[in-house]
Amino acid sequence: WTVSFWLGTPACSLPPRATLGTPSVSDLGTDLGHPGPRRALNWVLPSLPVKYMKEISPYFKNSSAGATVSWDPSPSALQKRSSPLLPPRELREGRTVPLKMCYVSRKCLPADPEHRYLEVCSADGRLALFLRAKDEATAQSWLSAIQANASALLPRVKEELRAQLAGAGAVAGRDIKHVGWLTEQLPSAGTRNLLAVLTEKELLLYGSLPQSREAMGKPTHSYPLIATRLVHSGPAKGSALYEAELSFALRSGTRLGVQTHLFSLENPRDLALWTRLLVDGTHGAAELVQEVSTACTWKGQDCTLSIHIDKGFTIFTTEPGLSKTILLQQPFEKLQMSSDDGTKMLYLDFGGPEGEIQLDLHSCPKTIVFIIHSFLSAKVTRLGLLA
Repeated sequence: WTVSFWLGTPACSLPPRATLGTPSVSDLGTDLGHPGPRRALNWVLPSLPVKYMKEISPYFKNSSAGATVSWDPSPSALQKRSSPLLPPRELREGRTVPLKMCYVSRKCLPADPEHRYLEVCSADGRLALFLRAKDEATAQSWLSAIQANASALLPRVKEELRAQLAGAGAVAGRDIKHVGWLTEQLPSAGTRNLLAVLTEKELLLYGSLPQSREAMGKPTHSYPLIATRLVHSGPAKGSALYEAELSFALRSGTRLGVQTHLFSLENPRDLALWTRLLVDGTHGAAELVQEVSTACTWKGQDCTLSIHIDKGFTIFTTEPGLSKTILLQQPFEKLQMSSDDGTKMLYLDFGGPEGEIQLDLHSCPKTIVFIIHSFLSAKVTRLGLLA
């Protein structure tokens, strides 16, 4: 293995004096020689120590042939040829990357036609290593070994996150279903790593693994599954092997409009897992929620629109001290078409004599539109019409 490490900078952008060295993988000082990837990781679980030489070029630059080279790391030692020779072990520093919820990827910079690089980042995002293997097969072997051992620690991560949710007084419907890293493709052509936490009702996205109840309650993004739709999953046509071809796209209806996210993953297995979990999660959230209501105006009258997964659509008014007055009620089966203007109007056509119903929701209708779609999809799945 060759290690590229310069303050988290990939080898292609290393400063001229950065070094590339050959590390030894060891456990508490025990030299393993040249072990295979899986044997080495069995020794170092649950962390991956990487030994590297931080800076060696000053000790060779301008050195005359046959001259004694000082290994003293202090700059002044370069001027003191009489300094005693220090053992290389004194110059070696250790970096430990805990495997618990670490991020590992081969889709990282620098671009390498031989695909030998690995990126390993700690769960808190504070430490990032770029590792270069001797060939593509070795890189893939290490990727699989690290992922396998990190996955073995996933149950522990879920329990810790569940405890944080419980301690924060989380309401029902926020049990942890899955946790994993996703690489988001940004509109600016860049990427960022996000830790995705899937609960029974929400998709929570974090920049790093939450370490406290407070951090758990402040995700970078939070999307209700009932208003989120999977619109793409699979390889893009004509994409290269190591580009973001294994990806899925999510669209969420919010009060500010539709938000779209494109995420890529490392392998088809992870893509299939996230695809199934998100689709099933949306249907499960619809069954849990059952009903949503929103204020609206219909025919100049202030009223409430209620959408129930089984009872369908109900428009009603409620006067203080009186029972509600139903103005219209239609089942899902009667809905022929729905649309919106993207601003505040929702249009529903049940094929009745009243024609198309125009409802003013007073805000962006996309959340309600997505919820209607989720209810319909859950009902169809419930009938066994979709795989």
